[in-house]
Amino acid sequence: MRRFGAEYLRETRRGMWEDTTALAGLDLPNRRRVLDVGCGTGELTSVLDAASPAEVVGVDRDPDLLAHLTGPAVRGDALALPFADDTFDLVVCQALLINLPDPAAAVHEFGRVSRDLVAAIEPDNGAVTIESTVDSEARLATTARKHYLTGVNTDVTLGAAAADLFREAGFSDVSTVRYDHVRTVSPPYDPHELENAKRKALGSGLSKNREEMLAGGLTTDAFEALREAWREMGRDAITQMQTETYEKSETVPFYVTVGRV
Repeated sequence: MRRFGAEYLRETRRGMWEDTTALAGLDLPNRRRVLDVGCGTGELTSVLDAASPAEVVGVDRDPDLLAHLTGPAVRGDALALPFADDTFDLVVCQALLINLPDPAAAVHEFGRVSRDLVAAIEPDNGAVTIESTVDSEARLATTARKHYLTGVNTDVTLGAAAADLFREAGFSDVSTVRYDHVRTVSPPYDPHELENAKRKALGSGLSKNREEMLAGGLTTDAFEALREAWREMGRDAITQMQTETYEKSETVPFYVTVGRV
């Protein structure tokens, strides 16, 4: 299972659920007990809690992430949830199945502890699009993503295909709604955006995925060339930020899949 730190989770999920229309299928106003599996630092957990009168419980393997939750939190594995059968009337996860080697096993486990609905909010990372005032940014990101997707050992493009897992698990009334999470950068820049530009200029963010990109067919020399171009792109972004002309829009398509046990 791929794991992420608190800073990464907060940054990538920041502002995601300002519009909760795509969650309508979860029937949150009528829930009594909800489980958020792989809850991380609790961004989705807090949204579920605000939109529902239910008791919302977060579960995650990482105790450091659970420390960020303000409500009920339990340490546990998505493949062996520490709850009895039919404990919840909604079990939900966000960007979890894409990081599991066996997402089907997790879906079956969700069905075991739910007596009504199961939902998965999963992105298709192969369909991410970027627009940027730095001419090279979208092209370099596309190149890096192509090799990363080929080399990573889980299906990070799962997206709408989560519906197939739900049907294979025997769930009924399976439905899927697309929700685009659009992350924008524009002046005035906040500290997170300035720090991200510095990471690009150092090539540090790209280096974290070096192993996957090499496994995805990129040679060592090609990776170093990509990293140098990436660093130059980061420097260009910083230069534009200094004149408050840098703008970027990244669209990540998520699919909210709901099924009945």
